[in-house]
Amino acid sequence: MLHIIIFLTFCLCFVESQFPRVCTSEAAFRTKTCCPLWKDKSPCGSLSGRGRCRSWTAKESIPQYNDDRLDWPRHYYENTCECFGNYSGYDCGDCRFGHHGEKCERKKIIIRREIRELSPLEQKRFFSYLALAKTTKSQDFVVLSTGDRHHRETYRFVDASLYDIFAWLHYYSMKTIMINSTFIPNKNFAHQGPAFPGWHRLGLLFLERQMQLMTGDEDFALPYYDWRGEKNCSICTDELMGTNDAQGVLNPYSHFSFWKAICSGFNFPDEYCPLADAEYKMERLHRRPGTTPYAPNLPTFDDVENALKLKDFDTLPFNETSLHSFRNALEGFLAPDGVTLRRSIHNLVHIYLGGTMSQIPISSNDPIFILHHGFIDK
Repeated sequence: MLHIIIFLTFCLCFVESQFPRVCTSEAAFRTKTCCPLWKDKSPCGSLSGRGRCRSWTAKESIPQYNDDRLDWPRHYYENTCECFGNYSGYDCGDCRFGHHGEKCERKKIIIRREIRELSPLEQKRFFSYLALAKTTKSQDFVVLSTGDRHHRETYRFVDASLYDIFAWLHYYSMKTIMINSTFIPNKNFAHQGPAFPGWHRLGLLFLERQMQLMTGDEDFALPYYDWRGEKNCSICTDELMGTNDAQGVLNPYSHFSFWKAICSGFNFPDEYCPLADAEYKMERLHRRPGTTPYAPNLPTFDDVENALKLKDFDTLPFNETSLHSFRNALEGFLAPDGVTLRRSIHNLVHIYLGGTMSQIPISSNDPIFILHHGFIDK
């Protein structure tokens, strides 16, 4: 177990792979430095004791023909902010998760609740915050788009809404890994391995925190969807996540009927989100719960209880074939019995819901992804 803990400790430091807008200038890439000035006019808030600009110990340089995400973020930056104490963020201008206040000294616990336990007013607040996140351009972050991952000159950074930044992070993590200009089939950074639970937890925390900052509501918590034992998707109503027709098109009266999915339409391994700034070419969200023959039902109470009985977080070979692995059962390549390789829990819900949710790289575009992963996190 120790080597897994060490793996997660180092992998989760930069797991979200964000691109701060201020660090996408020509000068930042030329100097390989992402140490923005905080409001005290010093890099990483060093004059205020928030952090320092640190040059990380250089290993051998990463060749251009290798994946830009390997040894993140050294392909782009070798100097980044190291934040002290409870300070956090790309410029040390924010607080670690769970801390608030000017000096990040105030701890605060927020409780995530099942979406159907929220009052009608709380549900409306959640949907209005989502609408705001979907339509508000992020002031702090941009997304990466390429025409060809093999050629750096095709890389560009594009504005996106706060919610689309979150959706893009999941998409970016799932692109096939490239070594020596060769793609390794079915291998990516946030799935089919020990990082799965931790990476998705940080993704939810990132979105939750950004929505708190956007709205000024530090009490806001993302809800979750407890799907155990359900015979159908009970939250797929127009009051909540939306109904759909036989083709999977969401009802025009639902909250998300006109949402577009960033990075949809083109899923070639040799490029990143080529239409990131062409919304008119993006697909609308769609959903078809319960219509996939090989995933006709949602996981049961027993499925979850049996998975929780597995004592090892993960086991060799630490991928989708691992047996007696809690992570693999949770992720859903392994049945909850710990020995049968078949779809279960997390993967089963994605496939059951169909449509955008079943297209795993872009599944985070559907807000039901948040509710599903909130329960996976729980």
